[in-house]
Amino acid sequence: MKATIKLALLRARYAAIGAAIGAALGGLFGRSPASTGGATGALLGAVVAEKRHSAGGWLDQVRPADETDDAADETASVVDRVKQKKQGLSTAD
Repeated sequence: MKATIKLALLRARYAAIGAAIGAALGGLFGRSPASTGGATGALLGAVVAEKRHSAGGWLDQVRPADETDDAADETASVVDRVKQKKQGLSTAD
C-alpha cells in the first residue's frame, strides 16, 4: 500500500512539473496554447514518472547482487528475485 501511494505521489509531482513547463511554453503563444501545453505536459510528466519507476525497479532485479562462479546459482538468484518482485507488485493488496 505504501509503494502504491509513493508511486501516485511521484506521478503527481512529475505531472505538475510537466504541466508547468508545458503551460509556460504554450503561454508564449497565447491562452489556448498555454492550456494545451499544460495538459500535454502533465500527460508526458506522468508517463515519464511511470517509465522511470518501472525501469528502475526491474533493472535492480536483473543485476546480480554478488559475483559467483556458478552460472546456475546466479541464474536461480535472478529468477528468485524476479518472483519476489512479482509478488510485491500484486494488485490483490
